[in-house]
Amino acid sequence: MSFPFQLRFLFPPSTEAPLMIRRACMIAAGGLLTIGCATNDGPRSTTANTAVPDVTTTALQTSTATTVAATTPVVQLASARQNLTGEVITDGAELIPAIESDNLIESDVLLEPDSAIEPDSAIEPSKDDNRGTDNDASAPNDTSARTDSETANADASFDELLAPSLAGAPSLAGVTNNDGGLPLQDVVASVQSYFPLLQIAYLERNRTSGDQLAAWGEFDTKLKARSESQPLGFYENYQNGAGVYQPLYRGGEIYSGYRIGRGVFEPWYQERQTNEGGEFKAGFQLPLLRDRNIDARRADLWRATYDRQMAEPQIRSAVIDTIRDASIAYWVWVAAGRQVQIGEAALELAERRNRQVARRVEEGDLGDPVLADNQRAIMQRQGKLIDLKRKQTQTAVKLSLFLRDGLSTPRVPGEDELPGFPEVAPYDVTQLDADIQYAARLRPELTALDTEARRVQVDLAEACNQTLPVLDAFSNVSQDVGEPTSSKRDKSELELEIGFEFEMPVQRRKGLGKMRSARAKLNQIAAKRQFALEKISTEVQTAVAALDAAYRRVEQITDAVEISEQLAAVERRKFDLGESDLLAVFLREQIAIEAASDLVVAKLEYFAARADYTAALAYEFPVQF
Repeated sequence: MSFPFQLRFLFPPSTEAPLMIRRACMIAAGGLLTIGCATNDGPRSTTANTAVPDVTTTALQTSTATTVAATTPVVQLASARQNLTGEVITDGAELIPAIESDNLIESDVLLEPDSAIEPDSAIEPSKDDNRGTDNDASAPNDTSARTDSETANADASFDELLAPSLAGAPSLAGVTNNDGGLPLQDVVASVQSYFPLLQIAYLERNRTSGDQLAAWGEFDTKLKARSESQPLGFYENYQNGAGVYQPLYRGGEIYSGYRIGRGVFEPWYQERQTNEGGEFKAGFQLPLLRDRNIDARRADLWRATYDRQMAEPQIRSAVIDTIRDASIAYWVWVAAGRQVQIGEAALELAERRNRQVARRVEEGDLGDPVLADNQRAIMQRQGKLIDLKRKQTQTAVKLSLFLRDGLSTPRVPGEDELPGFPEVAPYDVTQLDADIQYAARLRPELTALDTEARRVQVDLAEACNQTLPVLDAFSNVSQDVGEPTSSKRDKSELELEIGFEFEMPVQRRKGLGKMRSARAKLNQIAAKRQFALEKISTEVQTAVAALDAAYRRVEQITDAVEISEQLAAVERRKFDLGESDLLAVFLREQIAIEAASDLVVAKLEYFAARADYTAALAYEFPVQF
């Protein structure tokens, strides 16, 4: 239902053509300003950064206010290069609280970006922007995969990196090797730079920034032109026109244009006729109620902005999980190499003893069955060594998925690159509570849920907007130029038109239904967030339990290895003196071999638990404490 109200002011007639020309020029000049409004409309970002719509509500409450400090910055460890120096990179964004209210109104969820990005700034890189190195500083500059025009300045809220001072956090340093060889840092750097699945995750930035740029297209300046002719018939006429239309970020639009209509027009279409010089026209349309604070164009843009932000925690989650898998694959390879060394040492003992036994058999001190039994032990240990080398080769090949050269080709590490296990260190169980809170601040799952909640708030605000009535104001001013086409000179005066339009859905079911759906989604996200916090706490406690148990197991087995080696050495000495038999030597050596193998397994469990602990705390590179 529409109720247009129009006022028209006709200025006193004048025969001075220059006056009409001056008026037309003023209208045309005002119309040219329309083009400039594409970049002047709305708040401008001074740093060419992407704005994050700040969705606020009076009913927001945090479900973790007692455990997570709202003012603590989120640490985001970005790159392998920074990791090697021990520098901690932080993200200045804070977690938002969960949504628990079911009584929100449109004014409570009013959306307004702090600084709306401009379409150009979304694709032009800034000198101070380091987004290209976030989580991927050591990645190669692949222009075909990630161009500056697509990734730079796509999201400002994530570009402000600060150095944190977080109490209770483990010291950040790469795990060092006492024996040299391939360090774990090289594997982590290779993962962050060349691992294909991470490259796929990094490209999510390009995809979401493209969607964001496409959403900005709704505010593009539009050029329109029209030509209509009626060459045959009693009423022969010709109409031509062109104009510029600019949607406004704050709602509504402005426009200006020129048209000319010549010929003979129907009496009921006399408004299509213009003076000989044509007509210049400019105007605007402005929403007063519905679409004032949010409309479909802004809602799509803000949703695309949140989708762009959600790509970051998804990337961090992929980086954390991949580095954990790479770390475990690295330690499995190290353990397999250590098992081969143990097998080689056991075989060398048997071969050395075989020479001694053969000499004693020649001297008549021992019988031939003793020599045969020792040869059997040699063949058995040779077979075991073959199986251990098979496992070492397989683990090296699996590690090559994460270890790549400069061409991103898998590189199988050689035996000469095999490091030893570093010294194990105990975990201080008194810092468990601090680690749980620390993980709650860093884990990307919570950041993703918080961003998703803001995105749903956009839906809620848009639904509230649809329950409001349409009340639009519009106005336009026009001026014909040239010789009059009518003796009444009714086209020669400056015309001003002002009007209002009103429309309201009676039942408002569309808006109310979407409001109910959006509130339900917010409550679902709140429940997911609470469960995510509980899951994070469980994962940290599980990792710590495994880490503490593995450390104590290593300490116990280390003592057992020392005792077993001492007993085996005593038994070999007794055999050399003729006070023991070969069977006793075999048993002592087998016990020592199994103890050494168990120690390798225990150390593998320890460093695998450390990798799980690192991932549980959302670090992106190995930690040492």
